[in-house]
Amino acid sequence: MTILHKSESKMSYYLGAENVPEGERIYVRENEQIAEKLFYAADARQKFMESKTGLYALQTFTNAYGCLVLQKLCLRNGSLIISEKLEEIKSFQGLTHLDLSCCKLGDDHELLEHVTNESLSSLTHLLLKHNCLSDIGLRKMTARVRVMKKGLENLSVLDLSCNPRITNKGVRYLCPFKKLNYLDLSGTGLRDTKEVIDQIQTLIDLVRSKIPLKEFDNSSCKTEGWAEQVILQWKHAVLEVVNPKESIKSRLAAQHFYGKRPRAEESPESLLGKKQRQNYENLQFYRERTEISDNPLPQRDMEMMEELPKRRRTATEQKKQHLQSELFSFSQTEWDLLNSY
Repeated sequence: MTILHKSESKMSYYLGAENVPEGERIYVRENEQIAEKLFYAADARQKFMESKTGLYALQTFTNAYGCLVLQKLCLRNGSLIISEKLEEIKSFQGLTHLDLSCCKLGDDHELLEHVTNESLSSLTHLLLKHNCLSDIGLRKMTARVRVMKKGLENLSVLDLSCNPRITNKGVRYLCPFKKLNYLDLSGTGLRDTKEVIDQIQTLIDLVRSKIPLKEFDNSSCKTEGWAEQVILQWKHAVLEVVNPKESIKSRLAAQHFYGKRPRAEESPESLLGKKQRQNYENLQFYRERTEISDNPLPQRDMEMMEELPKRRRTATEQKKQHLQSELFSFSQTEWDLLNSY
């Protein structure tokens, strides 16, 4: 079925949302705002929560609108959600931020391989803190990148902290990430800190930070996109099964999407993470500012850009002087002619 939007009436959104699972493609002639309203209408009718059609409905939108559906995804402490909604999570395309901290993934979880998929080549932030990862997991996760030179080519921030089975050997698997600007290896099993610091600086051009970096703050990644409310509903559904009392907090959190935003409070997991961080040596790395500058111009071009205003002022002065010299070079006859007007 093809859905053609010729108006922005609420009824068209209502009918469109009702038939999303049966549609093969969605054509939006007006603009992306119409697609967004259609998505919210489908969400209001719980289309993405249905066991039989929810996945297909979500894929219909993600295939058409990519990162508009979801740009940032935070699944911190979300091992149960990942178990229940793995295929739905894998359907998101164009993500730039993915937080899988404290999800108990281990070395063999298929999400580790999925993050190197072409559909996630847009990833710039990947947080894998506290996931029972070892050198084997890093080898598997980076295999496609190392062999085929594809996957995670835009990765800028990588958090591998609190994975004590990652050793010096595992660090070598990070060499293909040439665009990596920030790396957290705090709380890993690295034995020779000085050796690792020199190794990372040589292979990835990152230097050790003397202070904790804000890029690895627990609040740095928040779920953003049309499907933000869908993710909250998933969390609520899981909490409803595990702990009915906790589901009340989830419903209050969902109010920020359609109503007032509640004041953000630190979760027990966040406080625990801070306490753990105090117990081990900070081992975070960053690319020096001169190397991550947004200015791609070489020094010679920069000097020319700075010199340009001076040249313009000089040219203006010269032109003015030239006009004055021509003015004073008039003959007496020419002056008489000018004065006659």
